[in-house]
Amino acid sequence: MSLTRIDAYEVFYSANAFSPRIALKGAGNYIGMMVFLPNGTTLPADTVTKGQVVLYYHLDHYHNAIDLLRNEKPMYLFYNGSGPGFENGIKTMIEKVGEGEIIDQ
Repeated sequence: MSLTRIDAYEVFYSANAFSPRIALKGAGNYIGMMVFLPNGTTLPADTVTKGQVVLYYHLDHYHNAIDLLRNEKPMYLFYNGSGPGFENGIKTMIEKVGEGEIIDQ
């Protein structure tokens, strides 16, 4: 499994025909893109394009994804492959029960 730390992200919430997207960055470079398509749409297979992982989700999952990126640390992008049977996405690392949020000062 490819596992890459996410250090930053950019939100693209464009008008017209462009789907909402979240660009993921690691070590100053773009490492992936989360693309949110209309609910009920058949999602394309996740893929790697120009060295970046492209993950497809339904729009219902946008709030969950942005919540994780805003509130969890550290966050990682994982990619196992394209097509049925491959799990890809973003994830946290193991956290202790009751740990609470760590506030940077």
